Amino acid sequence: MAKLIPLEDYVLIEAIKDENTTASGIILPDSKEKPNKGKVVSVGPGKTLDNGSKSSIDVTVGDVVYFTQYAPDEIELDEAGEKVKYLVIKHSSLLAKEGK
Repeated sequence: MAKLIPLEDYVLIEAIKDENTTASGIILPDSKEKPNKGKVVSVGPGKTLDNGSKSSIDVTVGDVVYFTQYAPDEIELDEAGEKVKYLVIKHSSLLAKEGK
C-alpha cells in the first residue's frame, strides 16, 4: 500500500489491466495502450477554494474509476524492495466510478 498522499484534488490510482483472454479462452496480445481504469489508492484533501474551504472529492479509497487515457502521470515507488507503478490524476479528469 502506498504511503503517498496526493495534494489538493489529485487522486493516486493503481492501474487495472484489461483481461488478456476472451470468454472462449483465446489469448489476446498485450496492448501498448495506456490504461484507462484503476483502483483508488489514496485521495488528496481537495482543492482550496477562494473562500478558504476545500472542494469535495467524490471518490474514496477502493473505488474503481475510469479516466481519460492520457490524463494520468505515472510515478514509480519502491515498496519493500519492489518497484510499484501508480498513476496520479486530477479529480476533474475522472470520468466515472463503478457502482457498488
